[in-house]
Amino acid sequence: MKKLMLAAAVLATFATSASAADAPASPHTFTGNMTVATDYRFRGISQTFKQPTLQGGFDYSHSSGFYLGNWNSNVSGVQYMNGASLEMDFYGGYKFEPVKDLTLDVGALYYYYPGSSIGTTGTKYNNGELYFGASYKWFSGKYSYGVTDFFGLNDTTAAAYAFTALPTRGGSKGSGYLDLNANFEIAEKTTLNLHIGRQTVKNYGELSYTDYKIGVSKEFSFATLGAAIVATNANKNYWKAVNGAGDTKELGTTTLVLSVSKTF
Repeated sequence: MKKLMLAAAVLATFATSASAADAPASPHTFTGNMTVATDYRFRGISQTFKQPTLQGGFDYSHSSGFYLGNWNSNVSGVQYMNGASLEMDFYGGYKFEPVKDLTLDVGALYYYYPGSSIGTTGTKYNNGELYFGASYKWFSGKYSYGVTDFFGLNDTTAAAYAFTALPTRGGSKGSGYLDLNANFEIAEKTTLNLHIGRQTVKNYGELSYTDYKIGVSKEFSFATLGAAIVATNANKNYWKAVNGAGDTKELGTTTLVLSVSKTF
């Protein structure tokens, strides 16, 4: 009897293991991320008055290629006035692989700044974009097209938008950003990151600029450490900010950004 019970138990164990092995993988994937960095550079421009940043978000993806996500960061109240000094990004899209190693990506992204408005105009900084991207092995490129005024820039806000007042020339809907990246593994779990981008601001060409980045990231069991030199040729007369104490900072000058990030 004991032998029969033992045999039954062994068979049950194998049956359970086989059942688990045969169970299909879930089509749903959830991930989270968190980063601490010495500066938040968005397209080469500091968003935190050149101060440290805490960032984090969540992503959902489906095996069909559809995905949704949210990402958040502190921003400077000097640059994003009258609000919570917070940026919340919401995005969704579809990725697919038409041929091996080539991935295409189309989606939409909305930048939301709770409570913030430009000067006394009441106009929000909130910004919406559509994007189209492609990646092939170590190279990726993406173009983002503004479906709203560029972070609130229009005739109403031009005088208050930049450090030096801008002339009124209409809205800035239709601004765009071209983002090109190359990532090479140069050692085990160590990646060289190269980037160049071009921001164009419709009707306000003096705000258009090119940004660059050269960085290295190293993956450890506890986190990924990164170091990157970030630079732009942004017009210093416009891409500035001044705080209540009268301190002025040029937001697009060359800097070294250090970061610690974790995906879970």
